[in-house]
Amino acid sequence: MGDHICNGTHSKKPLQSDPQLFEAQFEELVLDLTEKDISDPALADALSRLREVLMYNVPGGKRNRGLSVIDSLRELLPPTELTQDMVQRALLVGWCIELLQAFFLVADDIMDASVTRRGQPCWYKKDGIGLDAINDSFLLEGSIYRLLRRHCRGEPYYIHLLELFMETSFQTELGQALDLMTAPPGQIDLNRFTMDRYKAIVKYKTAFYSFYLPVAAAMYIAGITSKEEHNNAKHILLEMGEFFQIQDDYLDCYGDPAVTGKIGTDIQDNKCSWLVVRALETMTPEQRAELQASYGRHDDESVQRVKALYHALQMPTLYHRYEEESYQRLQELIGAHAQNLPHSVFLNFANKIYKRSK
Repeated sequence: MGDHICNGTHSKKPLQSDPQLFEAQFEELVLDLTEKDISDPALADALSRLREVLMYNVPGGKRNRGLSVIDSLRELLPPTELTQDMVQRALLVGWCIELLQAFFLVADDIMDASVTRRGQPCWYKKDGIGLDAINDSFLLEGSIYRLLRRHCRGEPYYIHLLELFMETSFQTELGQALDLMTAPPGQIDLNRFTMDRYKAIVKYKTAFYSFYLPVAAAMYIAGITSKEEHNNAKHILLEMGEFFQIQDDYLDCYGDPAVTGKIGTDIQDNKCSWLVVRALETMTPEQRAELQASYGRHDDESVQRVKALYHALQMPTLYHRYEEESYQRLQELIGAHAQNLPHSVFLNFANKIYKRSK
């Protein structure tokens, strides 16, 4: 895709880093989706809308998921086997993961009645957009398969990637269904907040697409198709994804908004968060009554009462103990399951997320 952004070795310019190459590929990908190959001029307005949807919703995140494809591929293959074409395709598949993320977030924000996302108004909140954003989310999803078809169709791993993206989408949608059923709007029912339900939501809604998808995609590009290898990787990565979400829940309550870039609202939003699930396991009936009266309410006083309960139950101490145990368990899982895969694939991920503050 666009050799001019590759800066081959004959170029006098310094070679670009993966994040720079990734960044440079986006504009080209937008052109690819909105201008190339569409012969019907009657679609001009719709393609202009697609461009707007892409530009607003796809860039702007942390890019960790998208960049994890090329990061993982570099660990899986020696540099001599990694062609420029392969790098370009790995970057493209990374953007497909960012498109998948954008598709989920545009739809999620409508379901959650969210107001801002990544420091700007949610797409559906913009003037003149509203519920048309539902169709825009479908356009983002459709763009994934258009790009994969155009750039990977001749590759031996094409079908594997298609199945991987479709399977991952379905897993994530099942996770979202569980999430919506566990905390319906306007209903505060603490009995639904169990650790089993929490772990199921996290596994399906977050861990599959955020952790397993990028590494599995890199494995397929590298020619690793064995079911056993993929199951081993999945075992480790889903565990890591669970910790990532628990950490996210902790930061929602205890993170510094100046560092995280967002003000936590899990308590107000009646979220099935690790903190509330863990607190429910150890609290007295009196504390539970207090939680029932205060959780899922938007006034500051109720929020402070929940935070005071968390403080009384020593949630930060429990979390830090959990973080240590989780890291140890991860090391053991890598030792047990990653016999044929380089440990660095998993350790690179682990080092990005353990002890993070945002």
